[in-house]
Amino acid sequence: MNQDQLHTFISNSRGNESNICQIYAVRNDEAVYDDCWHGFMTEDAMNVNSVTKGIMAMLAGIALDKGFIRSVDQKVMDFFPDYRVKRGEKTIYEVTIRHLLTMTAPYKGKSEPWKKVCTSADWTLAVLDQLGGRKGITGEFRYATLGIQILAGIIERASGEKCIDFANENLFKPLGLPERILHGDSSKEDQFDFFMNKNPRKYEWYSDPQDTVTAGWGLCMSAKDMAVIGTVVMNDGMYNGTRILSEEYLREMTAPHLKLGERFGSMNYGYLWYMPYDGRDVYAAIGDSGNIIYVNKEKRISVGITGTFKPRIFDRVDFIEQKVLPLIEG
Repeated sequence: MNQDQLHTFISNSRGNESNICQIYAVRNDEAVYDDCWHGFMTEDAMNVNSVTKGIMAMLAGIALDKGFIRSVDQKVMDFFPDYRVKRGEKTIYEVTIRHLLTMTAPYKGKSEPWKKVCTSADWTLAVLDQLGGRKGITGEFRYATLGIQILAGIIERASGEKCIDFANENLFKPLGLPERILHGDSSKEDQFDFFMNKNPRKYEWYSDPQDTVTAGWGLCMSAKDMAVIGTVVMNDGMYNGTRILSEEYLREMTAPHLKLGERFGSMNYGYLWYMPYDGRDVYAAIGDSGNIIYVNKEKRISVGITGTFKPRIFDRVDFIEQKVLPLIEG
């Protein structure tokens, strides 16, 4: 299948590939593939959903490299000395940054309190209200999109600047990518539109009333942005001769800390990044609707894919390996 055939295949798809907006690939640090659908252009952005989490893992590493965070084993509550812990709550004092990064932090309740958090004045503090619980630290994987919000608060309190400014100065600008802007004031209807609207978005990042970015979702990127960010992982933290992330942290970020169940394709999990295969140097930051950063260090290829909202599409690793890689290598 050549590029024209793949373009037609996606254009005519009525299945999982029908919502793809952009595919951009880099091989050996050079762009080798760039195509768009549904009226999108290369420079357009899309809410990449949980790929945002993978970016937050990188920002946490940069904060660690710069000394703002001492260790991933530092306690979360070190950064919130003014937070009033609820009476009887003890587990919260034992939660570390590592627990957040590996999704092993404990939370109260069986489901995430979206309405409570997303209508609050400070989303980070609202999520802290859910952290902990009577079961203690179990080490069990619990996927918590809202929980990652605490990581944004930690970066802000540790660095003394807003998370979006930290990201622009230490990630987007050094990679030659457009700076992000805050999405700004929102409402329930606006949040719904942010997920569902199928038109290109600005280079923005969803934010709460405190101008703190949403850490588990809401970052808008192009497929090109994602492929370029993937090259940092591919090149052990380097980009064009500049160190973006330490090799030590990157190694930890992409180490298989947990083996996930069938719901997550039995993949391994690092620090908010997935390892789809045992024993292979393949890594991915994955979001709903098939948004993905795919990094294959074996083949020196980084791929970004964006997609409009479409239920029940979790990852495109198989699609990339079966359709995109052969085209690039061919």
